[in-house]
Amino acid sequence: MKLIRKMGVIGAIAAVCVSSAVWAAPKFINILTGGTSGVYYPLGVALSQIYGNHIEGAKTSVQATKASVENLNLLQAGRGELAFSIGDSVAAAWKGDEEAGFKKPLDKLRLLAAIYPNYIQIVANKDAGIKSLADLKGKRVSVGAPKSGTELNARAIFAAAGLTYDDLGKVEFLPYAESVELIKNRQLDATLQSSGLGMAALRDLAATMSVNFVPIPADVIAKTGNAAFQAGVIPAGTYDGQDTDVPTIAIQNLLVTTTAVSDDVAYQMTKLLFENLDYLGNAHAAAKAITLDKATNSPIPIHPGAERYYKEVGLLK
Repeated sequence: MKLIRKMGVIGAIAAVCVSSAVWAAPKFINILTGGTSGVYYPLGVALSQIYGNHIEGAKTSVQATKASVENLNLLQAGRGELAFSIGDSVAAAWKGDEEAGFKKPLDKLRLLAAIYPNYIQIVANKDAGIKSLADLKGKRVSVGAPKSGTELNARAIFAAAGLTYDDLGKVEFLPYAESVELIKNRQLDATLQSSGLGMAALRDLAATMSVNFVPIPADVIAKTGNAAFQAGVIPAGTYDGQDTDVPTIAIQNLLVTTTAVSDDVAYQMTKLLFENLDYLGNAHAAAKAITLDKATNSPIPIHPGAERYYKEVGLLK
């Protein structure tokens, strides 16, 4: 009888230990961003700090990547819990657009929040004489990493302007920082990048040498036939020496999570995002454009945890 009682006590203690271990299991939140010189990365770092400080048991990490397309494929494969992506790449991922880098529909993706817009920013060494899209003919141009969201944007914009990569003198498939370094070294004439305004690499370039920002006119935007492309403006003074507004394309960025993330964690991530916009704005000025009223604009379903928050604040019924 004593042995039975003793075993019963041991079993109870073990049950409590197991229960505590489950309750205290760490919540891993790996945030997939982009290149370290872009906008996604500093905002990802800021979010990791917010979540690490305010979500009990959270173990956060930030991963630098090739951005949108890679991020979405990593999410689907279970190698991240939250990712930054441009909206048109998310739409392509949901459909399984192989040309855009998605071999099959990524059905595990769920929206956490629509955030700030990206702007297509085409910047050229002023000495190259590039003032319009047509002037890119015969020039050396970087269009972003292969099949990245930026590079897919470049293809669409050039096609709408009557250009192909064959019309360019040389095409490089490089992200922000590498593109800027080659322009500084006179090894490239221009680069097309999709990013939030005031991106560090372009600020550095404009502060180092005289550059032109190439406009994308409304008729080219219309010819792309892409509903995700909206008319936007790079306001005068965004970069050194940029004295006039530059018309261009704006595309909404999204924070994307997956069905593998619990409703509770997704709820907390959404709530903390919108309760800490000032903190994010200090990490990068692009975050100052994040507004709650646009948070649910998305080509994919909203995560139930995020949906709960949006219902609480009256954005959804």
